[in-house]
Amino acid sequence: MTTTPGRRERKKALTRQALADAALELFLEHGYDGVTVAQIADAADVSLATLFKHVPDGKEALIFDDGTERREAVVAAVRDRPAGTSVLAALRGFMTGRGPFATDLTPDLRRKRDLIVGTPALAGYQRKLWLAGEGALAEAIAAGGDAQDPATRALARYVLEIPELAGTDPDPRASLDAIFDLLERGWTG
Repeated sequence: MTTTPGRRERKKALTRQALADAALELFLEHGYDGVTVAQIADAADVSLATLFKHVPDGKEALIFDDGTERREAVVAAVRDRPAGTSVLAALRGFMTGRGPFATDLTPDLRRKRDLIVGTPALAGYQRKLWLAGEGALAEAIAAGGDAQDPATRALARYVLEIPELAGTDPDPRASLDAIFDLLERGWTG
């Protein structure tokens, strides 16, 4: 049974969305480094104190959620994969639809992706969000086995580093495929 959020939670979500929308619009118009948190607060019609209450991690966190959806989605890709699908095939399929690897983004999402990939502070924050899912992904890969096994942890970490490793390549999708091909066949050199 799903519960409906209360009025306070709805207002917090609306404020958070207003901040995210204002930040994204300003970043796209003026560049990340050309925007201050005060400008974002003004554009969202909130005080600086309210901005920092909703986004204590600073302005790079403004256009991202807290990483929960990302973490849950990568875990679900492994946990809910069809019978007969390998962990690596499930992870490759998941990654192909995300960020720099997606080919079917709307123009607005493409602009946001390009902003993130092209802005070191935003790319770094995104990497932090990806890596926060390492433990949960290792548990899903282990499927009841030893999630602390170094090989399991290494696979989880490496897969979560792929957006950083290949996201800025001239052909991110080809780079993603090359990495997964390597993982699937193993290092031979």
